[in-house]
Amino acid sequence: MSDKKDIRQGSLALMILKTLETMGSLHAYGIARRIEQISGGTLAVQYGTIYPLLLKLEQEGHVASEWTSSENNRRAKNYRLTRSGRKQLEREASEWQETTAVVARFLSLGKEHA
Repeated sequence: MSDKKDIRQGSLALMILKTLETMGSLHAYGIARRIEQISGGTLAVQYGTIYPLLLKLEQEGHVASEWTSSENNRRAKNYRLTRSGRKQLEREASEWQETTAVVARFLSLGKEHA
């Protein structure tokens, strides 16, 4: 059995946007590997999840893509963050921080508050 965890719903888009902001243009495989690397190998990015999400982010205008040739002459679709994507990243990061702060408050409640 694998020790890797699935990514919580709603957080993968944020991780993709942040990865593209940090790393620049990448193909889906590179994005997935980077997310797994940053997680210390604890997250598993499924390709059946990342490709539809990249398509959705592209349709929403948050990422743009272009086909390029790799070193071994294979075609690869590279994704980059757009201006709209930068704004979306700021919004999602802020919402995520607010949500985790609220959850942290609940988790810190002791029995004396029950």
